[in-house]
Amino acid sequence: MSVFRSRGAASRRGPAFSVLLAALAALLFNSGASAEQLRFATGSAPNSIGGLSAEQFAKSLKEHSGGDLTAKVYMMSLLSFAEMSGGVEKGMTDIGSMIYPYFPSEYPRTNLVAELTMLTDLMGAPKSLSNLAYAGAVSEFVFEHCPECVAEWEAHDHVFSGGSAASPYYFLCNKPVDTLKDLSDKRVRVGGAQWARAAEALGATPVTMSVNEIYEGLSQGAVDCTMQAAAELISFNLMEVTTDITLGAPLGIYGGLSLSTNRKVWQGLTEAQRKALLHAAADSNAHTTWGYRIDDERALKEAKEKGIAMHEADDAMVTTAEQFIEKDMETIAANYQKKYGVDDAAEMIATFRPLLEKWMTLVKDVDGSEALADLYWNEIYSKVDVSQYGL
Repeated sequence: MSVFRSRGAASRRGPAFSVLLAALAALLFNSGASAEQLRFATGSAPNSIGGLSAEQFAKSLKEHSGGDLTAKVYMMSLLSFAEMSGGVEKGMTDIGSMIYPYFPSEYPRTNLVAELTMLTDLMGAPKSLSNLAYAGAVSEFVFEHCPECVAEWEAHDHVFSGGSAASPYYFLCNKPVDTLKDLSDKRVRVGGAQWARAAEALGATPVTMSVNEIYEGLSQGAVDCTMQAAAELISFNLMEVTTDITLGAPLGIYGGLSLSTNRKVWQGLTEAQRKALLHAAADSNAHTTWGYRIDDERALKEAKEKGIAMHEADDAMVTTAEQFIEKDMETIAANYQKKYGVDDAAEMIATFRPLLEKWMTLVKDVDGSEALADLYWNEIYSKVDVSQYGL
């Protein structure tokens, strides 16, 4: 009854009071909408590349939305990387930092492209451009050339929000390796099936172990080398157990990194808000990708200063690896066709390859993360039709 009495009292105050109440309600509603906060989950630690990139996302989201959207970042707390796919799908987070090779059966087509990273070594461009180009190429491929990729994310209530990539792989060893012959009796730790095939093609014996076991493996001689990004010399203290590094071998990079938005959250945003989210994603993915490049340069510099020997792969190693990469494209296509039913796998590879070549040219003059973010935004993310994509 008190509710109805209040209504009656309001009506007795006349139309001017009703207009005032309506205006106040509209103001409160709009104020709430402008303060909408999204949750961003990452398995990365604070001050790591992934952690800093998550903070960049939050900063950029507020800027590009004019304060209409904000993000609260959860690092190593809300979801681990292994939990991220299900967490985004179930709405435990609104946006997640994904390592999608953890989920091969959920995103097989996108994972196929993540196995093509060794193609970066066949483009005749410096290794320092590899991850910058790959991140651009994979984002453009999924957004513009692979509706089936988009659909496999949507099937799990995800909206693919662009990719990033880590720095080049090298042989980090506890003994000198600079010729193909040197590899013939070496046990090499690998982090994926394509690198296991590469190790075998080079005459080495592949060994599978988690990244957290590499330090002990090198220090105790369980492995002679690991195929790894130089940044891991710092992040996993491998500087202490590495004596030799082999540069120049065509080992590719690590792809398979992306941002993903919960589909229901995406659909609840305005078109302007979706644009702002994608703009923030472009900034964050560029920050991640450039961060790996900087860490790569810093780690190699520190390794030299500590007396770790640097070797250049000989011509036989380079030629054998390049021949393997060309042949392995057929293997990858056959594997994905057989295991996941991707019948157009060969056509996907044929479409992706020229995109990667194009991006090797596009990134050649990039001199920082902001320039890279602008390039990603202008060439890819800004062209996504947010009135249709993810709906």
